[in-house]
Amino acid sequence: MKNEVKIPQATTKRLPLYYRFLQNFANEGQDRVSSKQLSEAMKIDSATIRRDFSYFGALGKKGYGYDVKHLLAFFSETLDQAEPTKVALIGVGNLGSALLKYNFQKNHNTHIVVAFDTKAPTEGKLVSDIPVFPPELLEEKYVAFGAEMAILTVPPHAAQITADRLASIDAKGILNFTPERIHVPEKMQLLNIDLSVELQALIYLIRNQK
Repeated sequence: MKNEVKIPQATTKRLPLYYRFLQNFANEGQDRVSSKQLSEAMKIDSATIRRDFSYFGALGKKGYGYDVKHLLAFFSETLDQAEPTKVALIGVGNLGSALLKYNFQKNHNTHIVVAFDTKAPTEGKLVSDIPVFPPELLEEKYVAFGAEMAILTVPPHAAQITADRLASIDAKGILNFTPERIHVPEKMQLLNIDLSVELQALIYLIRNQK
């Protein structure tokens, strides 16, 4: 992100959502949008939206709202939508296979370009039209295919080892789907997505709702 202000991680995670919903408003021919309209569409408190936007300066005008085209251009640049992001998937089990099949179809600038799995032959194989190689070729093929970040769907015991190998070739970031809490160098970005934890949190909310 090109802004010098430190953006909270919660805000960072909402930026792609803002971009997606603004695209919807633009597709509907809407020229401007208020925080209230965004709030109703996204089910996010309007005060949260205004606070998120405030980190980036004056994006709107009081009494007018936000110019949709201007916001789209701003978030497109902020999220580097003009630059394609190449992703490596490590671990082609049930979840990994689903991610390969989906391959970010709604985001034309993000693509899994190479994958790695212990069952893949040395010469590689195609799964959902993506080349899959064995883990021993990770460093070579990651660089060869120009990947910038990796998605980890490996068994927990292999998570830290794999993260260390990615760090050794200067991978920019990891999206970790394993329950293992891995450590990466400060220059690498790390996001953890633990589906079991999210599910347990949802169960708690359901059972304790008033």
